[in-house]
Amino acid sequence: MAPTHVLRCCQRGLAWIPVIFIALVVCWSYYAYVVELCIFTIPSIGEQIVYLIFFHLFFIMFVWSYWQTIFTKPANPSKEFCLPKAEKERYEKEERPESQQEILWRAATSLPLYTRTGAGAIRYCDRCQVIKPDRCHHCSACDMCVLKMDHHCPWVNNCVGASNYKFFILFLAYSLVYCLFIAATVLQYFIKFWTNELPDTHAKFHVLFLFFVAAMFCISILSLFSYHLWLVGKNRSTIEAFRAPVFRTGSDKNGFSLGFRKNVAQVFGDQKKYWPLPIFTSQGDGLTFPTRLVSADVEQATVTLNPEANKSAVDVPVSPVNDSQNRLLSNDQHANNTADHLANNTLKSDDSETITVSMESES
Repeated sequence: MAPTHVLRCCQRGLAWIPVIFIALVVCWSYYAYVVELCIFTIPSIGEQIVYLIFFHLFFIMFVWSYWQTIFTKPANPSKEFCLPKAEKERYEKEERPESQQEILWRAATSLPLYTRTGAGAIRYCDRCQVIKPDRCHHCSACDMCVLKMDHHCPWVNNCVGASNYKFFILFLAYSLVYCLFIAATVLQYFIKFWTNELPDTHAKFHVLFLFFVAAMFCISILSLFSYHLWLVGKNRSTIEAFRAPVFRTGSDKNGFSLGFRKNVAQVFGDQKKYWPLPIFTSQGDGLTFPTRLVSADVEQATVTLNPEANKSAVDVPVSPVNDSQNRLLSNDQHANNTADHLANNTLKSDDSETITVSMESES
């Protein structure tokens, strides 16, 4: 039996076959369109120039976004989500799941975590040995935990997640535009060859086949592109669309949705002029995400006990919120109203002990 590392190398090599196939199809389409169609088939010089200018524009953007999607490394959890050495050794020695969860709960007290497993436990990856941040999942193909993992795409031989999701959306968009442009401009010459209005030449096969391939890819890409646009508008990943994330208050498929505009800005960024370019402009670090429920989650509140006897105070800290959360939630009026309402609530007990519950606003 071959060693494990040899099998792993073979698996990695075979994983590039879909990418090589796409690259060969694209190279052939370039030759068929530029040489066989524009140079040998189209008689008008002006038509040739116009077609070639737009074709190369779409071609460059398509290849650029495809390259970025393939070669952008998936983002992984930072070191703060790893268990300390002593806690890690204790976790590995423990055999009872209850004791292991106690270790994870202690380690996760200072981490910005809002999601849980279906059973309400801390999400932990035994293979990567890290506490999973929100929306992070383990990819068996890449053998790593990927931040905001959407899916593993064999056509790019890479995981689509926080670091390259924008590139993947643009790859689908430009590939669709590329195929639509080819199909639209080739159609009239496809009909002429089909009806024998043009003489049979070596370009006939390329032109006919070019139209069929472009039309076929248009249909398949359109459905996938439409689906991912819907996901962006809802602020969901493919995984979350099939299995709703579980929060402390229960599962909620819209838990990360902040409204259409903020959902789009989370993927494409604040500056619209950079949206069409395959450069990274997504908001956040992939480790923490603002949620609809964060302002109403009492476990994220600051609780202060003020006994009259000794006037002492005990503070339970709020899990840290990053700048992207503050920016995304700055205009969320509902969250602000909820926070202001909770900040003014004071509960008084019979023995004159006052418990003040205050919610920190995320704006």
